[in-house]
Amino acid sequence: MTPGIIIAVLLAYFALLIFISRITSDDEGNESFFVGKRQSPWYIVAFGMIGASLSGVTFISVPGWVATSQFSYFQMVLGYLVGYAVIATVLMPLYYRLNLTSIYSYLEDRFGFWSYKSGAFYFLLSRTIGAAFRLFLVANVLQILVFDAWNIPFAVTVALTIVLIWVYTHKAGIKTIIWTDTLQTLFMLIAVVLCFYYVADAMNFNISTAIEQISLSEYSKMFFLEDSNSASFFPKKFLAGAFIAIVMTGLDQDMMQKNLSCPNIKDAQKNMFWFSIVLVFVNLLFLGLGALLYIFASHFGITASGDDLFATVAMHESMPIAVGLFFLLGLIAAAYSSADSALTALTTSFCVDFLDIEKKEKSIQVNVRKRSHILFSVILFVVILIFKLINDESVISALFKVAGYTYGPLLGMYAFGLFTQWKIKDKWIIPVVILAPILSYVLQLKAPIWWGFHFGFELLIVNGALCFLGMLLIIKRD
Repeated sequence: MTPGIIIAVLLAYFALLIFISRITSDDEGNESFFVGKRQSPWYIVAFGMIGASLSGVTFISVPGWVATSQFSYFQMVLGYLVGYAVIATVLMPLYYRLNLTSIYSYLEDRFGFWSYKSGAFYFLLSRTIGAAFRLFLVANVLQILVFDAWNIPFAVTVALTIVLIWVYTHKAGIKTIIWTDTLQTLFMLIAVVLCFYYVADAMNFNISTAIEQISLSEYSKMFFLEDSNSASFFPKKFLAGAFIAIVMTGLDQDMMQKNLSCPNIKDAQKNMFWFSIVLVFVNLLFLGLGALLYIFASHFGITASGDDLFATVAMHESMPIAVGLFFLLGLIAAAYSSADSALTALTTSFCVDFLDIEKKEKSIQVNVRKRSHILFSVILFVVILIFKLINDESVISALFKVAGYTYGPLLGMYAFGLFTQWKIKDKWIIPVVILAPILSYVLQLKAPIWWGFHFGFELLIVNGALCFLGMLLIIKRD
């Protein structure tokens, strides 16, 4: 596949996104940008959220994990269902009842100024790192496949990547993203289904034979109940999945902003219900594809594994060119559907939570939002270049994991707010939300030495619990 073909496909793809942006951005107002005037059809939101939930990292990594963790990830996916049920029945009614634009406004009503700013700050930090990391991966792929051959610097590739997002989101924000995410989810699912079909066909398998081979393979073990110390132990994975769904969807402005664009709570709850059901089958499809890719690699003597496997097979000489093209489109669609909404959510949170845009004169609100949108585009550009400068996979992975720690304080604060009636000494929340992630990190490092126990994703629960306990220490006692 030549760089020219890749560029032509990408230009056509983004031309389509920009066209959708033009027909959906008839209104540049902040209500349209922040909550889509609360007119988004729930079924469109639900379908688009699939792509937003499955980033480019997931698109590549979930199939690659199958060799080392088999289908154990599905235990976490089942936990997601519990988390999404909590979001639909506990959090979303709260957000709609308070008519929130930024979900972190709840923390100000419940605890005070510093709790509110701390929650919003942690969101900005974690989403900036997460969105920059995902875009870094895509920019790296484009650099290797296309721009290196033309001697174009990486910084130019990154700038082009971010400018394209800005072009189709700067007018109507979430109102446009609801529709572009739907298109990008469609491309992603077509890519996975096409790859599954052609990989099976290359080994002379029909679909039923492919499914049978997957089920008989060493990769298909799904439930792990033997070793409680294992990271794949079912209760650990299941609980981690439930809480990850709660914090990374229900306590995340990026994901909840889409839900808040629905006309009413009933539509938003229907969206969450159907999204969660469909997401289970989509993840199962990714895992099945991963097993099939490894069977294919063994059949053709391919040594690639992990994150390199999907790309290697998609570009293999036995695959039609359409598979390689849709792999590239699927990867970019998965990355952009999470990155574009992240940029919009970062702009929303900064404007509402830190600039108090709703209290400013109507005549300047749109300009403030537009400048903030540009600001976060520049911030993402800088952070991506920092990732490139570090150029150390272990350090970058560590930085990405740091973003995961930042959801723990949000979990602790919301749990304390929802399940207790106590007030706190608001100014003391800052040391609490700083110490909780630090102590969690220490526990992760020392637990194997002290107790022979290895924390996995369930460390998020510990992080939230430490924040909750810290808030017990700063209760107002008047």
